Amino acid sequence: MTFQIGHVGLNVTDLERSKRFYLRLLGFELLKESTEDDRRYASLGRDGRTALTLWQQSEGRFPTTSPGLHHLAFQVPDMDAVRRAEATLKEIGVRFAYDGPVPHSEGRPSGGVFFEDPDGIRVEISSPTGAEDLKAPVADAPTCGFF
Repeated sequence: MTFQIGHVGLNVTDLERSKRFYLRLLGFELLKESTEDDRRYASLGRDGRTALTLWQQSEGRFPTTSPGLHHLAFQVPDMDAVRRAEATLKEIGVRFAYDGPVPHSEGRPSGGVFFEDPDGIRVEISSPTGAEDLKAPVADAPTCGFF
């Protein structure tokens, strides 16, 4: 049996804010939305295929100390796309885990930018190549560990 991720669902505190954030950052389309008070959600994706569903069902900030999601990772084709995403993130004013693109570990060709979404959910945008000459921020642990 073969499995692949169908889509990711995230609980958010403010549907409109998170919807604007992910639509702008990832270039997704709004595929479906409910604005009923007790059932607020938005499905985002491309070509009619849902990639991310945002559910307005939470309060506060994402608790990184509790079991559950560690981080959400999106892969782009190259480091130019990572740098374009970084520029958009700087315009939005996100909190980065590291200063600029970094490799997944020292000497690895893959790497990207690591940051938090509006609810504090840790997110990565990375490329499989182009990071081999960048300096890893943590010598003995994966960068995507957000250490």
